[in-house]
Amino acid sequence: MEKRVAAPARWRRFVAPAVATVVSMLVAYVFYLDVNVRSQFEGKRWAVPASVYARPLELYPGMKLTRRQLLEELQALGYQQSSSVDGVGSFKVHGRHVTLATRPFRFWDGRELSRYVELSFDNSTLAGIRDARSSQPLSLVRLEPRLIAKIYPGHNEDRILVRLEQVPQALITALLATEDRNFYQHHGIAPRSILRAAWVNLRAGRTVQGGSTLTQQLVKNFYLTNERTLWRKINEAIMALLLEFHYGKDEILEAYLNEIYLGQDGQRSIHGFGLAARFYFGRPLQELSLSQLAMLVGMVKGPSYYDPRRHPERAVARRNLVLHTLAEMDLIDESQLQTATGKAPGIVPGTPGGLTRYPAFMELVRRQLYRDYRDDDLRSEGMQIFTTLEPVAQAAAEQALTERLEKLEQTGDLEMDTLEGAVLVTDPASGEILAVVGGRKARFAGFNRALNAVRPIGSLMKPAIYLAALERPERYTLITLLEDEPLTLTWPNGDSWSPRNYDLQSHGQVPLYLALAHSYNPATVRLGLDIGVDEVLDSVRRLGVFRPLNRYPSVLLGAAELSPLEVTQMYQTLANGGFRSPLRAIREVLDADGEPLQRYPLDIEQVADPAAVYLLNRALQIAVRDGTGRALYQQLSPALDIAGKTGTTDGLRDSWFAGYAGDRLAVVWVGRDDNKSTGLSGSSGALRVWRDMIKTMGAQPLVLVAPQGVQQVWVEPESGLRSRETCAGAVWLPFIEDSAPVQYSECGAGGFSERPANPLQQGIDLLKEIFR
Repeated sequence: MEKRVAAPARWRRFVAPAVATVVSMLVAYVFYLDVNVRSQFEGKRWAVPASVYARPLELYPGMKLTRRQLLEELQALGYQQSSSVDGVGSFKVHGRHVTLATRPFRFWDGRELSRYVELSFDNSTLAGIRDARSSQPLSLVRLEPRLIAKIYPGHNEDRILVRLEQVPQALITALLATEDRNFYQHHGIAPRSILRAAWVNLRAGRTVQGGSTLTQQLVKNFYLTNERTLWRKINEAIMALLLEFHYGKDEILEAYLNEIYLGQDGQRSIHGFGLAARFYFGRPLQELSLSQLAMLVGMVKGPSYYDPRRHPERAVARRNLVLHTLAEMDLIDESQLQTATGKAPGIVPGTPGGLTRYPAFMELVRRQLYRDYRDDDLRSEGMQIFTTLEPVAQAAAEQALTERLEKLEQTGDLEMDTLEGAVLVTDPASGEILAVVGGRKARFAGFNRALNAVRPIGSLMKPAIYLAALERPERYTLITLLEDEPLTLTWPNGDSWSPRNYDLQSHGQVPLYLALAHSYNPATVRLGLDIGVDEVLDSVRRLGVFRPLNRYPSVLLGAAELSPLEVTQMYQTLANGGFRSPLRAIREVLDADGEPLQRYPLDIEQVADPAAVYLLNRALQIAVRDGTGRALYQQLSPALDIAGKTGTTDGLRDSWFAGYAGDRLAVVWVGRDDNKSTGLSGSSGALRVWRDMIKTMGAQPLVLVAPQGVQQVWVEPESGLRSRETCAGAVWLPFIEDSAPVQYSECGAGGFSERPANPLQQGIDLLKEIFR
């Protein structure tokens, strides 16, 4: 008879292996989760966007700065005005004085500490700076730069990383009291809280209470999706236990503070308390009050539902609940509770969608960055990019373009919103781009006319022709007589070209400097043809324009299409005395730890004879004083001694002005996108934008220093002969050495007429005159 196997034995034979398999699979799965938890938490936890900063405002006695402009800058930086300077990032105004406590900031050249300073103003000038504590005078104070943009990762998450020691204790206290009171006691999950929440939710028939610890919330945000399934909750619990097993409480808390989702700004996700402080209150986390910290903690439960911009009443009620919870736990006293609950939220307006306020400038920054960095690095490595943008200049350029175009449309009986324009402003000495406006709607990230509108430049081409001439002093000087009479050029195919002046008049024999100052076309064409079109185009290339241009004679009158950026590079070289420095929008790039990655030093190359450029610049000063640019001085001081040139194209389709003072160079274009006539010349359109802008931002006078080999003499313009100061109509002009006229006019005969630029040159010229 066959012996039967007992039931327990059969169970062990079949069930035990199955259980072992399940346990093995569970262990393997936990091991898989463990590897996943550690690899992500110990690696690069977040893709941190690159931060792009404007040029910092450097304050020094004697600078042109109004009190209003300083207050606008402080407001943009999130400084708080109060009756007393009671902390970093605050200021007070008393009469013509402003006292403030600057913020510490890590610049590319070192860390700047917080300083308490008092600034004194005298009309439009910063008269003095002193230490508010010691009363010692200060020569320079640097404010932290404005954050003007970020370059976001593909998932559009944004955050400002903070270390635990940087977080206000009041925030940590409020967060733990509200979200996880036993955070420092549990091991990742809180069974009692889970059971209590399950019972409450079961009775309510819906989810009304959560039982997740801070660790579980971190796991859900950092590792998992938002799907509400039992399997995700199991994974969340296991991973929370693993996280607590491997890492300390403080490390987990710090990660939570940086990861938690706290709102949406268009396509940009607001993560972490560091960024939320800036996004909602416009200030660093460390400067927030108890009331503001409580509001941020209250938003953890539902950032959209308690959004203080869209639902201020809900947000305030939730904030007050957090504050009352702290009071009930004796973490704040009754006085603190009353003060905090009585405060207004203090939410600042947000930039829609997290977009930069300076899209045209940022396009230029991106162009220059992508020459040196990979896109992934810019979007994930937390780089700090310090640019050359000067907010005061940018604001002046935007305002001048927008307001002047509207006035031109009204006074010119033009259809509203049909005129467009572009502006670039640079520092002539360094080539740093201070402002870029790509259109009359400066905040709109559309077609960037400053960089991408390629238009005929008209008479802006002429300085390149006259420079080529003046570099040949044996043939041309400022007093060389040019023929401004009708001219017709005929091509082999029978086509002809007859350049005419804007006033449709001929002016006979005119000195070279007046032909440029009054922008006479026939005289300029004759000069260009005599030099040679190829030589002129070589001059254009040396000035910094590398776009291929046609070799037709019409190019001499600006039948060459360039962008405002290219025109700016061309005039930058002239303003810098014939030394070309590539225009740049970036100063320094640092990594996330503040270490330099890339420097953008000043790169200068001499490309033109400084003496010839000096002569040309003097002629361009005359063009503004007495020629086509004279309308500038209707509102600007003649003491600025601006050099500049207007440009007008056929059919009045394009209006240009390029000009420079001592510390500002700007190029303005006005036209229409449909290429129809504007009815504006360079002087009636673009020049007026330029004038309005400089009137607002201010500028230093242009003081030209004669280079070696230049002498100055009195001459008679009509004859081109030497003259003297007392002769009627005599003009004081520079000449490259040995090119000045030697024959005197009738009035100038018998009188010594030189007046060199300095005593040493005067002595040299006197000896030459004696031994001639």
